Amino acid sequence: MSAPVDYEAEYNNRARVPENPALIAGWARDAAAYRGRQPPRLIRYGAGARNVIDYFPGNHDGPVVVFIHGGYWQALDSSFFSHLAGGLNAHGIGVAIPTYDLCPDVSVESIIAEMRVACRELGRLGCSLVVSGHSAGGHLAACMLATDWTAVDASLPRNLVPSAYSISGLFDLGPLVETSINRALLLDAAAARAASPLFWTAPADRSLDAVVGENESAEYLRQSRTIVEVWGAAGVITRFGLVAGANHFTAIAPLADPASPMVSRLKQLAGR
Repeated sequence: MSAPVDYEAEYNNRARVPENPALIAGWARDAAAYRGRQPPRLIRYGAGARNVIDYFPGNHDGPVVVFIHGGYWQALDSSFFSHLAGGLNAHGIGVAIPTYDLCPDVSVESIIAEMRVACRELGRLGCSLVVSGHSAGGHLAACMLATDWTAVDASLPRNLVPSAYSISGLFDLGPLVETSINRALLLDAAAARAASPLFWTAPADRSLDAVVGENESAEYLRQSRTIVEVWGAAGVITRFGLVAGANHFTAIAPLADPASPMVSRLKQLAGR
């Protein structure tokens, strides 16, 4: 009989990667430098102070890549991640980085709804969206992929989000309920399941890449493998991948490198 999984140890990434403060400070520094060189266009998608998208435009009319930040739905904002637009911008591809309200001020379900409104606003640019995201943002990217966009707004194309690229995503929130992470999320078992895209109707005509850092916890690896298997069996075009040598915080670094395999794949998904 296998030992019970220690979900606290598996999902507490800051404890698993003690150098995380320096890594996050590096994000903020690199992001500020990129904004200094490439000031974003600000797009509002709601009345709240955090209902803002930093848009780094490309030089063509093709799909925009959205990057949704992580922070376990309870930390950070777009200003930590501007530099991650650099890899795709170098190929002329526009990148949109939304900020959203945080738990416990709002629920995870509310954040999902906010990201739908943000994507609806971006859809008004007249192009489709490749939605990427990291950690909690990877969860939100999968949620956007599995959204019925005509139900959100009848004027939107059904295929507004034809593909998603999730980095270290979470697709079943159930394991978080008994962890310290849930102090801000305030999820019970029913709310966790309702907010888990793994249990939604699979978006059978769309594609999902689920990649995870090679050195991440067994649970993070399992989460990505599981959605690839379950959604793949339901007709979604799925891929599982590892970011070589990466932990939870370094897995997103390739987005800043125009020559990285991650940027190459997103470029492919954007039709370039």
